Amino acid sequence: MAKTKTRQRVRNGILLLFFISFPVVLNYLSPFLSVHGASQGIISGSLLFFALLFFSSLLLGRAFCGWVCPGGAVQEMCMRINDRRVRGRRLDWIKYLIWVPWFASILFFLIRSGRALEVQPLYNMDTFISVSSAPMYIVYFAVLAVIIVPSLAVGRRAMCHSICWMAPFMILGRKLRNLGRWPALRLRAETEKCVSCGTCTKSCSMSLEVQEMVERSRMESSECILCGRCVDNCPQGVIRYSFSRGR
Repeated sequence: MAKTKTRQRVRNGILLLFFISFPVVLNYLSPFLSVHGASQGIISGSLLFFALLFFSSLLLGRAFCGWVCPGGAVQEMCMRINDRRVRGRRLDWIKYLIWVPWFASILFFLIRSGRALEVQPLYNMDTFISVSSAPMYIVYFAVLAVIIVPSLAVGRRAMCHSICWMAPFMILGRKLRNLGRWPALRLRAETEKCVSCGTCTKSCSMSLEVQEMVERSRMESSECILCGRCVDNCPQGVIRYSFSRGR
């Protein structure tokens, strides 16, 4: 149990570190700069980062969301105020409504440019630090509001579920991995050890019905961020991380 508690402390420490770095990395997560750069035939730092998210998800799923994402860090801080589980999640589709036309516009602009694409990791930035001017502070606090308001109003990681523009990259990467069934980071469960206490479900950062997943022996969900809270809170040690093949 001490080991599992240590793992969550490490995870929380990593999230805190990336939350502190949020003003530095904000532009690398920007959906606007990726479109603006594409309109000029430029692959910006944010677009490079989104590509990295997709390719990393082929092996790591949505672990970025659970372990690294600054926005995820903010939402987990909000859980100290509103720890309500998000039930039903009827609005999960909104993130695709955002992502499809946004990503389609990026592809359209890149194809329409009609010239060799130019890679500029620091596109439209004076320095590698994103928030370096007064206008950028306005943008920064607006982004924080977009993250915080749903979390406080709805519950656990509401922004991740409904409006995150980065999640579909990783969800698509994970689905491709599931089709290919190559070894990747995933959760496994020893169903026969489960006593149906429901602790895993109560612990889940993404409000998933983890106990039902355990009972079905299918620990795969497009909304799972591999944070390991279900792993580390299960009193019977039913769930564990695995780097393996599987559904």
